[in-house]
Amino acid sequence: MTKDTKDTATYRDALAFAWRYWARRPGLIATSLAMMVAATAVDAVWPLFTGGLVDALASGAPGDAQALRAAVGNLAVILGLGVVYHVLHKGSFILFGRYQAKNIALIQRDMLRTVHGFSTQWHADAFAGATVRKITRGAWAFDMLSDNLFLGILPAAVAMVGVSGMLIVLMPPVGVFTAAMCAVYITLNVWITVRITRPLHDASAAGDTRLGARLADVVTGNAIVKAFGTEAREEARYDRLARAWHLRAQKAWNTNDAWQFATAMVRETMIGGMFAITLWLWWRGQATPGDIALVLTAFFMIAARIWHIGQNIADLQKAVSEMADIVAFHRRAELMADAPGAVPFRPGAGEIRLECVRFGYLEGREPLFDGLDLAIRPGEKVALVGRSGSGKTTLIKLIQRLYDVNGGAVRIDSQDVRDVTQASLRAAIALVPQEPALFHRSIAANIAYGRPGASRAQVVEAAKKAHAHAFIERLPQGYATLVGERGVKLSGGERQRVAIARAILADCRILILDEATSSLDSVSEGHIQAALEALMSGRTCITVAHRLSTVRAADRILVMDRGRVVEEGTHVDLLAHTGSAYAALHTAQAFYG
Repeated sequence: MTKDTKDTATYRDALAFAWRYWARRPGLIATSLAMMVAATAVDAVWPLFTGGLVDALASGAPGDAQALRAAVGNLAVILGLGVVYHVLHKGSFILFGRYQAKNIALIQRDMLRTVHGFSTQWHADAFAGATVRKITRGAWAFDMLSDNLFLGILPAAVAMVGVSGMLIVLMPPVGVFTAAMCAVYITLNVWITVRITRPLHDASAAGDTRLGARLADVVTGNAIVKAFGTEAREEARYDRLARAWHLRAQKAWNTNDAWQFATAMVRETMIGGMFAITLWLWWRGQATPGDIALVLTAFFMIAARIWHIGQNIADLQKAVSEMADIVAFHRRAELMADAPGAVPFRPGAGEIRLECVRFGYLEGREPLFDGLDLAIRPGEKVALVGRSGSGKTTLIKLIQRLYDVNGGAVRIDSQDVRDVTQASLRAAIALVPQEPALFHRSIAANIAYGRPGASRAQVVEAAKKAHAHAFIERLPQGYATLVGERGVKLSGGERQRVAIARAILADCRILILDEATSSLDSVSEGHIQAALEALMSGRTCITVAHRLSTVRAADRILVMDRGRVVEEGTHVDLLAHTGSAYAALHTAQAFYG
C-alpha cells in the first residue's frame, strides 16, 4: 500500500532535508555564522603581528626603546585580537547551540508525525525498535552535519583562503605552494571519503539498525523468552548480529585510521615545503626573521584547520549516511495521506456504507473484497462472524481507513472516508481491540486517552461500567498505577476492561468491538456484556466475534467467507436454516468448546 524509496541519501538529499530546518530561523543562523566568519578572519591576521613582533626585536639591540615600543605594540594587537576572537567564537557557539537544540527536537517531532502517517501495513512490516533507532540516530546525525558544515568546514575554509591569500601577497612562492597543498589535501579527503569510506559507513549504519531492532525485539518479548527458557539462544542470535556489525564498524574505523595516516603525510609535506621555500627566500635576502615567524605561525594555524577539515569531511559523510533513514521517511510517498483539501469528519447518526468495495493487500493478487456492498443503519448492532481470514478484521480497518480501498467507496454519514482527515474520522469511532495496547502511563491516563479532558469522576464512572473499578482500587496506587510497557503489569482480562472503559468514556456514535470479551472469564464476561449492551444503546455497533455466544443479541449477523457475506440474519433465524454456514460454526464451537 506504499511506494517505497531506497534508504540511501546523497549529499543533495541530506542538504535539502536539512535546509527545511536551517531556513526556519534564518536570522539566528545568519548571526551565528557571521560571528564565526568574523572570528576566523580575526584569527587569520594575527600571524602578521607575530612577524612584526619578531622583526621589531631583531631590528634593535637590547635597551632600544623604539624597538621595544614596536614589539609591545604588536603584542598588544595580538592580545586584543585574541580577546575579540574568543568573544566572537564563543558567542557564535552559544547562538548555534540554541538553534541546534530546537532543530533536533523539531526533527524528532516531525519524524514522529511522519511515521504516524505511514500505513498500517508499513507498521506491521517494520520493527518498532529499528524505527526509534533510525529517528534518534538521524536527528543527531543532522546535528553532526550542521556542526561540521558551519562550525568546522566553513571557518576552516575561511582560514585557509585568508592565510593563503595573505602569504601570496607577502611571499608569493610560499602562498602559491600553500594554496596548492590545501587544494590537494581537500581533494584527497573528499575522494577517499566518497569513494572508500562512505560504503563502509553505510554498511555500519545498516548493521547498527539491525542490532537495535533485535535488541528491542528481545527486550519487548522478555516474558516469552523467560517462559521458554531461551535466554541463551536469543543472546547467541544477538551475538551473531553484534559480531557482524563489529566487523563492519572495525573495517570502517581501520580505513579511517589509514586515511588519517595518508593525510598526515600530506601535512608533513606542506610544512616541509613551506619552510624550505621560506629559507630559500631568506638565503636570497627576500625574507626577514619576522617573515619566518609569520610562516611558522601561519602553518600551525593552517595545520590545525586542515586536520579538522579532513575530520569534518569524514564526519560529514558519516552524518549523510546516518541521515539516510529520516530522509527516506520524509520523501516516502504514502498512499494513506490525507487528501488535498480534506475536511474534518462531521459525526452524524452513524450510518455506514460500503459501495462496490474492491480491496487486496498485495497488488497483482486476487483481491479479498471484489465488489462488496454493505449497508449498516444508524444505531444498528451488526456482528461479523466467520473463519479466520474471511475478511472481518479487514472490513473494520477499511471503515477506520487504516487501508484505502482499491475500488469503490466507504462512506460514513454520507462522507467518503478518503475526503475527511484521518484523525477526525478515527476520533469519531470508539474501538475495543482484541489485544488492547496500553501505554506505559497511569490507568487513569489510559482510560481517558480518547477524551483527555475527562474529569476524575468521569474516568471512575467509565471504569465502573466496564467492571474495572474494583481491581483498580486494589492496586497499590489505584488509578495512578503505571501499567508497564503495553500494559504488562495487568492481566489480559484487566487490560481488556481498561480498553472497554476507554471506549465507554470516548462516547462515540460508532463503536467497534473486535473480540472485546475474548480475554475475560465467564463471570466478568457476563457483567461486561450487560455494560456493553448499555453502551451500545443508540449507537451503531460492529462486533467482530469468534465466540458466537457474544453476538446472540445482534440486530443482524453477517457470516463472512473469503471476503463475501454469505449469510445474514438474526441468531435465531440463521440457526433455523439447517445446513447454514452459521449453524455449522455454531455446532463446531459447541462441540469443541
